[in-house]
Amino acid sequence: MTDPETAEKSTSGTGYDHLADVFADLANIFDPQLRYTVSEAAEQFRYLNNPGSYVGPWRNAEVPYMMEPADTLRSRMYAATVFVGPAQCGKTDALILNWVAYMATVEPGDMAVFLPTMAMAKDFSTRRIDRLMRHSKRVGANLLTGRSSDNLFEKHFSNGSMLSLGWPSVSQFASRPIMRCALTDYDRMDDDIEGEGSPFDLAQKRNTTYGSFGMTLAESSPSREVTNTRWLATSPHEAPPCEGILSLYNRGDRRRLYWPCPRCKAYFQPDFEHLVWDEAETSAEAAATTRLVCPHCAYPIRFAERDDMYPDARWLKEGQAMSGGVLIGEGRKSNTASFWLFGPAARFTTWSKLVETYLDAEKECEQTGSEESLKKFWNTDIGRPYVPKRSQTQRLPEVIKARAEDLADREVPPDTRFLVAQIDVQANRFEVQVLGVLPGDPFDLVVVDRFQIIKSMRTDVDDDRLWVKPAAYLEDWDVLIDAVLKKTYPLSDGTGRRMRVKGVACDSGGRAGTTTNAYAFYRKLKGQNLAARFTLVKGDSSPGAPRTRISYPDAQKKDKLSAARGDVPVLLLNPNVLKDAMAGRIDNIEPGKGMIRFPSWLPDSYYSELCAETRTPKGWENPAHYRNEAWDLCYYGLGYLVSSYIQAETINWSRPPGWAAPWDSNDLVFATEKDTFAPEVKAEYDFRALGRRLAA
Repeated sequence: MTDPETAEKSTSGTGYDHLADVFADLANIFDPQLRYTVSEAAEQFRYLNNPGSYVGPWRNAEVPYMMEPADTLRSRMYAATVFVGPAQCGKTDALILNWVAYMATVEPGDMAVFLPTMAMAKDFSTRRIDRLMRHSKRVGANLLTGRSSDNLFEKHFSNGSMLSLGWPSVSQFASRPIMRCALTDYDRMDDDIEGEGSPFDLAQKRNTTYGSFGMTLAESSPSREVTNTRWLATSPHEAPPCEGILSLYNRGDRRRLYWPCPRCKAYFQPDFEHLVWDEAETSAEAAATTRLVCPHCAYPIRFAERDDMYPDARWLKEGQAMSGGVLIGEGRKSNTASFWLFGPAARFTTWSKLVETYLDAEKECEQTGSEESLKKFWNTDIGRPYVPKRSQTQRLPEVIKARAEDLADREVPPDTRFLVAQIDVQANRFEVQVLGVLPGDPFDLVVVDRFQIIKSMRTDVDDDRLWVKPAAYLEDWDVLIDAVLKKTYPLSDGTGRRMRVKGVACDSGGRAGTTTNAYAFYRKLKGQNLAARFTLVKGDSSPGAPRTRISYPDAQKKDKLSAARGDVPVLLLNPNVLKDAMAGRIDNIEPGKGMIRFPSWLPDSYYSELCAETRTPKGWENPAHYRNEAWDLCYYGLGYLVSSYIQAETINWSRPPGWAAPWDSNDLVFATEKDTFAPEVKAEYDFRALGRRLAA
């Protein structure tokens, strides 16, 4: 192994000053080959330096369930290893980093690690690989120095091995024989790489030339949704139909972890369904009572007993079982070793933490209708796919219509605190809806109005008004001022009082020209002091996008004709998250708990539009291209209400702001018609004269 200091001092072309240095440096090639498994090599060569957590040599006893998956990586019986598990189980360290250490110290051979994106590959290189080399001295000593040997995406070692760090693309996978390929965070990768196939299959082709010495690893927490919610397992260890890591798991021998009950000694899978807790006022208090109940003898296992169960835990293939402490049955045959670990067995989490996270996620779902926290819990904390609640039910127009109430036509129903309008921009019309907001935990909604705007202020030669063309004529947007922004509605108490609209959420996309005119119309409203009540919205399909966020689209300097100048705020809405929440409101029939109410005067077409889309693993889709304006308007309205513009979820209904107060003190309620949207004119006061009068 070359001494870097000696190499730097050398002035000869060979890199050595003396022939003796060559012999000394190459003497280690005569050492007998090390005979370690991947897990054994980790204990010999890995050193962890995580201040505040753990500093010291790698200990397999900390994550004993990871030894068997790691050791399959060097087995010639398997061509691939697949590991599915939650966060906090040690899978990345035990599988990928320990495998890198094994390659650098025990068995040479080129290796490639693929991350979902280039940015993640950079981060993994500096945060994980560089620290491995720096803190594990015996591993890092084999790393060659120099920019060509040690850079961000390539590491060369004295035993002839090369480590590459990349991301899924055809160029990354093409024409490179690689003995070992590892794909981490697999479910965050695309299923098809530029039409060439899945990342796993493309990676596995790279080790074909190595025969039984080649190995491909994929590891991830599951994040894909179940493609068939009516699926029934045909065997105990089968995973539900999902794309991504679970589809790879199903290809393999399907191993699950079992451990013995401390009392009856019978083996079972540690799953979330085995955790029980007592009812309490807070999630933390309930979680503190958590115990894991044995499904055989009902013994309540305390968390303190978990460490004593690890040493006897066993990975069982599909078809195998433990009887009296003896392995029986013939396991499923496959050249892929596949493993699936559930959250309660994860070493670096606690059962009480799992329960507290679950209860908090359930509460958030009840309050906001968003299932994102629940999805994250099942995927990341438990290591299982999530089936959205909306996928478990099928909405039918006649079912929703049957709930319609006999509410007055286009009047503000009792206890409605404020109104918000939504506009969906179509090719030759504006579709408008007005929702009322009522107190609740979470707040209730009621449809107050629904109409179309089809005529513009432009006229033909016969003085007939022409159809609106939002994409073509900016002046056609002016009809929205009186028809929506300044529109008022009578209260249902018969007093003659009216309520004006609190704010408007308007679609900003559509045909070419629509966005440009939408931005220009906002600027026009700004000049009339009306922009504060008008918000442009747009769907945000970015992966992991927040429920709502405000953006200021800014055109590139090279595109001077673009409508975006960075001066128009656009509210970006996550359609899947908000539509999940709206679907929950439609299914809810309990007043004051987030339901949405429908008046009986709505046409049948409205309910059909609400049911035009269906929930799929990829999100809400409208494959038949049915009209869905009512559905879009509802999710626009919900997104606007929960955004920072309104923050309806945070309203204290016992002490609400003036615009959400009861009618007698509501700022948006007035007794007579007037221009309620006129700019306020501040009166001029003579404070000197007032002071003289007060002193008199």
